[in-house]
Amino acid sequence: MKVFEKPGRANTDETIRIALERAIVMDHAPIVSATTTGASALRLCELAKEMGYKGKIVVITHVYGHSKPGENSLKDENRAKLVENGVKLVTAAHVLSGAERGISTKFQGAYPVEIIAHTLRMFSQGVKVTVEVACMALDNGAIPYGAPVVSMGGTGGGVDTAVIMTPAHANRIFDTRIHEILCMPY
Repeated sequence: MKVFEKPGRANTDETIRIALERAIVMDHAPIVSATTTGASALRLCELAKEMGYKGKIVVITHVYGHSKPGENSLKDENRAKLVENGVKLVTAAHVLSGAERGISTKFQGAYPVEIIAHTLRMFSQGVKVTVEVACMALDNGAIPYGAPVVSMGGTGGGVDTAVIMTPAHANRIFDTRIHEILCMPY
């Protein structure tokens, strides 16, 4: 396992390379990645071509209204480029927050799904994101049920975490299995 000295965008290229190398060894297993603006996802597409990755790339975006009502953080230009590259885009409510975040914000409490999210953050923010986006991809039908995937997430921009995991549907979240952490920040 590679441990980065600090979290964040500076680890994006190395994280993507580590993820692609492992996905290729796993017979071009699907790769799932989070993105906000699309920059890291576009870099994933570039490096996938460069490294000869032939598998499926699924990119999970923030929902509309995440930052500002009615708007999405993924730039339209980047969305179009990702689609041109054959990427499957998934935009859906976050599995580990979604409506529950609205309840906890309104009523000032801690709720079970948020407890799961905070527990995963004990490893790192990126580990939480990898689990969340892989489950979202599965719920969307973008990846096969019961098969390991390489999932990437990050901390405040870019990707800095990659894991091998078998996600479960949100309604069976505790059946999710993280098999290996490939890289993450200290």
